[in-house]
Amino acid sequence: MDARAMVARARTVAPRARRVGVDARAAEGVNMRRCGATRARASRADADAAVEAFLNTLKYDDGGLVAAIAQDVDTGAILMQGYANRDAVAYTLKHRKATFWSRSRSQLWCKGETSGNYIAIDSVHVDCDKDSLIYLGVPTGPTCHTGAHTCYYKRVDGPDGAATKASGGRHAAEEALTTLYELEATIEARRVEAKKEGVKPSWTRRLLDDPELLCKKIREEAGELCQTWEENEGKEAAANEMADVLYHSMVMLNKQGVSMTDVLGVLRKRFGTSGVDEKASRPPKKLINVSK
Repeated sequence: MDARAMVARARTVAPRARRVGVDARAAEGVNMRRCGATRARASRADADAAVEAFLNTLKYDDGGLVAAIAQDVDTGAILMQGYANRDAVAYTLKHRKATFWSRSRSQLWCKGETSGNYIAIDSVHVDCDKDSLIYLGVPTGPTCHTGAHTCYYKRVDGPDGAATKASGGRHAAEEALTTLYELEATIEARRVEAKKEGVKPSWTRRLLDDPELLCKKIREEAGELCQTWEENEGKEAAANEMADVLYHSMVMLNKQGVSMTDVLGVLRKRFGTSGVDEKASRPPKKLINVSK
């Protein structure tokens, strides 16, 4: 074969080889996508099978229902109670929105589908008898149709544990608050209460009116908490000092218009994240302008 023939043959073979290479890579990409899709389908099938297996373990009543209690993941507040059938539980697990079975309408009911006040599911828990569930989640608005944060806003027992409050309606009685939220409500009450001439203000009100004193107390209490470790003062001392740190810090939060829900929401988002990575993701702090 002369030189010209060899060149001509090379010009013919090279593009074909390139095409073969491209076709091979394309085929490989298609196969990889197919494998990925297959794995995704298998994963979904496994998840669906796990859900079905769980649903089979529940002990439904004669109407095919289990009690479903919605609880705020941050505050611990009981938001509402409803009933869920097999489909409602399955929908809740799949779509991560609290869903119930409406006994009056005989249909599935996703909380918030009309009002927009959904309960975004964080996790679902079952009791030891497997006839009751907790939907632990984040409410996107008031849960109760009255506009209250929770349906459990009517307190029926008085201070003596026996008296019954007859009044009802929106926020007419005390909500079932956990300790931190009851403290938060007390601090807010001190903030809005009117000053009375000749009456000594409460310590909380003094702190709210004197930010410099408040900052001083927070630093002081934090130091005393560290001291319980350094001086081996014991668990009781540590608990007492931590209570002081929490209280004074919550007064500072109130001063800045920050709620415990805001703080707990930040903590929840940090779960599963490296402390180093989380800190690196924060926006830079504002620098002090020394020229002013």
